[in-house]
Amino acid sequence: MFIGIFVSLMVVWAIVNATRFGWDPYPFILLNLFLSMLAGLQGAILLIAAKRQDAISAALAQHDFETDAAAKDEIEELMAINRRQLTLIQLLISDRPPEARR
Repeated sequence: MFIGIFVSLMVVWAIVNATRFGWDPYPFILLNLFLSMLAGLQGAILLIAAKRQDAISAALAQHDFETDAAAKDEIEELMAINRRQLTLIQLLISDRPPEARR
């Protein structure tokens, strides 16, 4: 919607100023000045938005790192429990008589 209105206004500006009643003759110096100022403002706004997005991305990355570290600790704990269980099972198997090992 905004782009359509913006392009329409630029076309109207060019048509009106191409006639002899225009206030900004053909090279459209005033229009170029307005467009340059608009580009300068857009650049600043885009940089601000990019900086905000970088801050959000950094916070998400930190959260992901903390989640991964916590998951690693939990997995290591579960693996230690699993090793203890396997050791106990081996001890139980070795203590049983040979005919009961089947």
